[in-house]
Amino acid sequence: MKIITSSDNPRFRALLRLAQSARERRTAGKSLLDGVHLVAAYAEHVGCPEELVLSRSGADNPEVMQLVEKLNVPSTVQLTDALFRELSSLAHPVGILGIVATPRVAVPESLEGASVWLHDIQDPGNLGSILRSAAASGIPTVCLSKHSVHAWSPRVLRAGMGAHFAVEIIEGVDFSRMAAAYRGRILATTVSRGAAVYDADLTGDVAILFGNEGAGLPEDITELATETICIPLPGRAESLNVGAAAAVCLFERVRQIRAQ
Repeated sequence: MKIITSSDNPRFRALLRLAQSARERRTAGKSLLDGVHLVAAYAEHVGCPEELVLSRSGADNPEVMQLVEKLNVPSTVQLTDALFRELSSLAHPVGILGIVATPRVAVPESLEGASVWLHDIQDPGNLGSILRSAAASGIPTVCLSKHSVHAWSPRVLRAGMGAHFAVEIIEGVDFSRMAAAYRGRILATTVSRGAAVYDADLTGDVAILFGNEGAGLPEDITELATETICIPLPGRAESLNVGAAAAVCLFERVRQIRAQ
């Protein structure tokens, strides 16, 4: 295990660039998994990380070291706690980071099965929450438009809690082209237009479209849909957070499938 104690160390500087720069992560094709849960989830669903980075405290943590010994990753670096905190996005880091190759999924010519389509989602927490709901409800594929937040940013990974490794994530999707080749039904979610989600048929091969947090779905994207749906809001709130709205729709789909 290589031990690094200086902030001038070239390997630490490279890790710091990865942690702080989305452009660097995209260029390098690398993602950082922060914490025991994410590293373990990656190992379970994908394989061993390319490299592990530990803090001095992490090296004394039995849970961390049990995972390290289980994975047996050839390249492991230990940092001082102060240096590790510069890399971690957590307020109280447990002391382990995994460096992995960011999965690159090419946009397919056509798409089959149920999926979630996200147009210009900007908040990392919302995207992570939607990925968790998709994974938990059995949705195999999540598609993101070109201007959505990067799915593999540290904040989205943290909010996703391992969901990234249980669904296929396709970024940079042109929904007009995707819709033209999609063989199932496309349902666009709106604030008040269309059938109530509880009355719509969400079973089978459906793509459920969700829009930007502030602007929702633009009209040209809404027009791609087979039908529009909405969530009835009998209370005094005007709308739901997109993460909450996605959870309502996806688990209404689960309910309908169970009732068949």
